Amino acid sequence: METKKIVLFASGSGSNVENIFNYFQNNPRVEISCVFTNKRDAQVIDRCNRLKINALYFNRHSFYNTGLVCSILKNLQPDLVVLAGFLWKIPQDLIDAFPQKIINIHPALLPKYGGKGMYGAHVHKAVKENAETETGITIHYVNEHYDEGAIIQQAKTTLTGEDTPESIATKVHDLEYEFFPKVIEQLLKEG
Repeated sequence: METKKIVLFASGSGSNVENIFNYFQNNPRVEISCVFTNKRDAQVIDRCNRLKINALYFNRHSFYNTGLVCSILKNLQPDLVVLAGFLWKIPQDLIDAFPQKIINIHPALLPKYGGKGMYGAHVHKAVKENAETETGITIHYVNEHYDEGAIIQQAKTTLTGEDTPESIATKVHDLEYEFFPKVIEQLLKEG
């Protein structure tokens, strides 16, 4: 069986990147080709150095105006592009170049709490303010609109009135760590 290649995009600490790396590190059929980041000082770069994963920083101009990121991605020939805490909207050239091959994880049960500006603590705060009794994660394909691509899988967790935005974040992170690598693995198997 041939090796499947994944490329990860991250904007922050890279905890999901490390979790995905750990999940696949003993699987010779899955290779993390590179981690792309849009933040020069993102902690994910330190994680990549420690884990010996190639990392590439790019700026807004090269992402949206030059086609450079798309060109590099095409050369890497990933089987799957995984947004693991990446906050910028994906440009149309990437969506066109990798149809149904770019996936994202969102820290809520879409279609609730999706869209521009709805990420991380903003989502958990909104979930708390609306006194939701459950929340979770949504893994979905990426299209030209924030958080509107076809849903691949959702996982839920129960909430109580005692939950804070911070405890909600912890519950959601636990779901991300458990389910995201498994969904990636399944998509790679399905081809």
